[in-house]
Amino acid sequence: MLPTYRAVLRGDHLEWEDEVPEQTANQQRLDVFVTIVSDSLSDGESRGRRMARALEALAQKGGLSTIGDALDWQRDQREERPLPGRTE
Repeated sequence: MLPTYRAVLRGDHLEWEDEVPEQTANQQRLDVFVTIVSDSLSDGESRGRRMARALEALAQKGGLSTIGDALDWQRDQREERPLPGRTE
C-alpha cells in the first residue's frame, strides 16, 4: 500500500499537515495523485444527510436480506476501472 500524507492545497502548492514525505526534503520531483476531501458538498448537503438518504433507500428495497450472494452483488454494483499507476 502506498503511503498517504495529509496536506492542504492552496492555489498551486501543497502544505503538508503532519508527516512530510522524505522525498520533498531535497526538492526532488514527486509524482502524486490528489483526492479532494471536503466535509461539505457543493450543493450544501451534509455528508450525514446524504448517508441517511442512502440508508433509507436501502431499507425501502428490503435491506441486505434481498442480496443473495454478496460477492456477486458487489461485482454487479462496482464499475471496473484501471487503478492509478497500474496498466492492468
